[in-house]
Amino acid sequence: MTDDDTFYTKTVTNKKQLGGIDPEKTALLVIDMQNDFIEEGSVLEVPNIRDQIPKIKKLIETCRGLGLPIIYTKQVYRADTAVRPLILDMFTLLDKKGLREGSEGAEIHKDLKPLPSDFIVKKLRFSAFYNTDLESILRNIKGRRSIDTVIICGTVTNICCESTARDAFERDYRVVFGSDITSAWSDEFQKLSLQIINYAFGWVMSFEEIMSALKLNP
Repeated sequence: MTDDDTFYTKTVTNKKQLGGIDPEKTALLVIDMQNDFIEEGSVLEVPNIRDQIPKIKKLIETCRGLGLPIIYTKQVYRADTAVRPLILDMFTLLDKKGLREGSEGAEIHKDLKPLPSDFIVKKLRFSAFYNTDLESILRNIKGRRSIDTVIICGTVTNICCESTARDAFERDYRVVFGSDITSAWSDEFQKLSLQIINYAFGWVMSFEEIMSALKLNP
């Protein structure tokens, strides 16, 4: 220990390890895997997320097999923009198109289609918890307050995924955040977001690490 040590340097090297992930107490959150983020040339395209679809698909299938609730989120805006959140002014590319209710671009990508038994949470803001029924779903599925952990995959890492992770942590959910099953518009944003999440809001783990941790408590 040196005089230059700070709370950050002292804690970052002494963080408690997560260990296994208990399927009985865990839900999978698939954040905004919509065509307008995934399809080539789409208004919000996140190119790297396409390469991650096979791993996300395998994780979804594994979680279903273990009985985890699968919860998809969709960022959706009214086609007529009569309800106009600030994001439409902040991101001017969204002024005329992108994530509009009823459009193909707002739908979940065909390779990751939800099953009737899955949940779909629509949202107007970055966090999947804000003004949605996500918290009620988590608190009541499998019996009241049975879920204490969420796994997060999807896009965009440093915006909707991170916002949802922060809000999950504030509600005392343990957050498992996929490092290679989330994607941002730049490598810099991806790296910084993962560092922040891993330090203060959850545990950043690779796809393989998550799969292994799930199988520790089948």
